Amino acid sequence: MLPLLSVKQFFRDMRSQKLRTLLTMFGILWGTVSIVILMAFGTGLQEYQVQRFKGLGESITIIWPGITSKPWQGLPRGRRIRLTEDDVVMMKKSLPSIKHISPEFPAYNVMLKSHRNNMTALVAGVWPEFSEMRNLNPQAGGRFINDVDMAEKRRTIFIGDELARKLFPGEEAVGQSVQVNGVPFVVVGVMVHKEQNSSYGGRDTRNAYIASTTFLGMYTRRYPNDVVVQSWTPDDMKQTKSDVFRYAAARYKFDSGDSEALSTWDTTEGMRFFLTFFGAFRLFLVGIGCLTLVTGAIGVTNIMNVVLEERTKEIGIKMALGAKPSVIMTQFLFETFLITAIGGLIGLGIAVGIISLFNMAEPIEELGRPTLHFIHAVAAVGVLGLVAFLSGFFPARRASRLEPVKALKLY
Repeated sequence: MLPLLSVKQFFRDMRSQKLRTLLTMFGILWGTVSIVILMAFGTGLQEYQVQRFKGLGESITIIWPGITSKPWQGLPRGRRIRLTEDDVVMMKKSLPSIKHISPEFPAYNVMLKSHRNNMTALVAGVWPEFSEMRNLNPQAGGRFINDVDMAEKRRTIFIGDELARKLFPGEEAVGQSVQVNGVPFVVVGVMVHKEQNSSYGGRDTRNAYIASTTFLGMYTRRYPNDVVVQSWTPDDMKQTKSDVFRYAAARYKFDSGDSEALSTWDTTEGMRFFLTFFGAFRLFLVGIGCLTLVTGAIGVTNIMNVVLEERTKEIGIKMALGAKPSVIMTQFLFETFLITAIGGLIGLGIAVGIISLFNMAEPIEELGRPTLHFIHAVAAVGVLGLVAFLSGFFPARRASRLEPVKALKLY
């Protein structure tokens, strides 16, 4: 019977304090909307940026030339260390921790001409496995550079989707001819569009790739600009980097612990930092929402104190007739939960509606789509429950500790 009586009492109190109760519910409603929407936008932003980050490649390390920072076996510090394509071949054969590896020979501002347009772009000479490492997936009907292209030094080219649209607007690019600094090439593939928020030579959508053997026939390059290495799993990345350093240290005579002998950057460490940053950012957003909810909680506490003042005599009569303090406390807490639940559920419904409206439209550039997971709704309900308990606990405890005689004397 207690819940039913509490509900009836709640609506009587609400009628007597209409404006105060509605404003309090609005505070809870607004706080709920804020915290749910901020969580959804924070999650959507993180998932979108993680997807774009993975566009560069997963479990890969990019290795650039470096300069030794330590003397080694009579050799001075300050020596420049560069890997050659022969080194890449040897590492592929001798280091089992490496899943894929490829040198990269980039040429910048290369003139590309089609029968429709011309423009400058980055053209890189790479190995066939570069495609899998860097997520350069071909559209249907096309392919990436293969072993035959490498062996026969074919003039085949794989281009980014944005580059294809500009060179061949409204046309199928695969099979068409494009001149690379005046040398004719056949387009064998166009990249499937991908999101990418990090790069070291421009977005892949605007780049072109040819076989490294073909590239070296056009340009005189002794050393690759960088070497891209992929480990079998993210957990293997540390071992893979260590193996590469040990190989290079033995080959070029430097301390294998000299981290400056080769400059490296790996996506595993980058992703770890990225997730840490966005975890903190999401907590910040949730904190802002919680502050808004605290305002509503203060309103709930105030209105329950007002209710306590108005019902002091009633409480005194109940306790004089034998009502236990726990019953009085439970009744007040139940009414607090009702105020919070009504405001919170309406707020949750409004937040879900707003998120749905956003997701019906095109995603906002750099923000992605707000995403509300089930766990977020559960967390919001949990926060509301905590707010309700904390808001009602002190007025409820105060009510349960009233002495019947003093309560009756007050009114």
